[in-house]
Amino acid sequence: MSNKKKNLLSFQLDVSDFLPANEEEKQSLVVMRESVSFWRDGLRRFRKNKIGMISLVVIILIMIFAFVLPEFYPYSYEQQIRGSENLAPMQYSEEELARIAAGEKVFPHFLGTDLLGRDQTVRLMMGTRISLIVGIVASVLVLLIGSFYGTIAGYFGGKVDLVMMRIVDIIYTVPDILIIILLMVTLKYPLKNLAETNPSFAWIDTIGVGLICIFIVFCLLYWVGMARIVRSQILSIKEQEFVTAAKALGASHSRIIRKHLLTNVMGTLIVTTTLQIPSSIFTESFLSFIGIGVAAPMPSLGSMASLAIDGIYSYPYRLLAPAIMISLIILSFNLLGDALRDAFDPKLKN
Repeated sequence: MSNKKKNLLSFQLDVSDFLPANEEEKQSLVVMRESVSFWRDGLRRFRKNKIGMISLVVIILIMIFAFVLPEFYPYSYEQQIRGSENLAPMQYSEEELARIAAGEKVFPHFLGTDLLGRDQTVRLMMGTRISLIVGIVASVLVLLIGSFYGTIAGYFGGKVDLVMMRIVDIIYTVPDILIIILLMVTLKYPLKNLAETNPSFAWIDTIGVGLICIFIVFCLLYWVGMARIVRSQILSIKEQEFVTAAKALGASHSRIIRKHLLTNVMGTLIVTTTLQIPSSIFTESFLSFIGIGVAAPMPSLGSMASLAIDGIYSYPYRLLAPAIMISLIILSFNLLGDALRDAFDPKLKN
């Protein structure tokens, strides 16, 4: 029977085609890849992005420059070196030249000194530190407030969304610079008295009332853009089938928001947050430029640029360092945000 040829035109089935597969044949059909979590898969995709990795390395180097090197630098940001005013990059004062001639080692001023004899390199380090702290902390505050507010408005919709978005429209009309100035005038003396009477609040004099007011305004006003972006994303996602299935299975509102909605807007949140960092740095630099930012002698990139403007014709190189640093930070965070969006946005997966 087995040697009998099968008629190709016959509709008779071959029983051997329906025999159970052996283990070797089963293994050959396994094409599934290893199961990975959302974050692990995103990090794997991010590591393949060369531009994103380069921007991350640049940001790490900038943070080392701002947070690590000042601890080992021989000069401090407020130290005034007599006789070393207005030195050009890699230039020594007459006193320092005499010490070098006597055989003493003198650490060079890589970027020169300002009109008060303060080393520009260490001031650039500290200014970068202040700007990064302001940018990162402000962006985290905007992320937390804006994502929470926008998610609630978009998910529940209806009258809740209507009332919450009208509040956002009202906040949009408030001038942020005016609020910062009013807060400085209102809080200046109460905060100073608090710092003088309570030693645990002495840090207020170090960072200045202006910087505290900037953080307050970020909490009050700057989250509205994030809230609108998150709301629009939630409105489009909550009508999809997987959200309906989660509701049908009895999932709670908090679980749907955490596990389904926020996961699918993670790319938008990451990109918006990383773009908020340079925006916050710009805001702080502008306010410091006009004298409302950090308190002297604490430097920031904006205050360094403001001091450099006064001597732009005599010492134009002083403006280059803070301007290049601001540009480098903004470019790096923008490229990093694009790479993170490509890696963590579920809709962009292959």
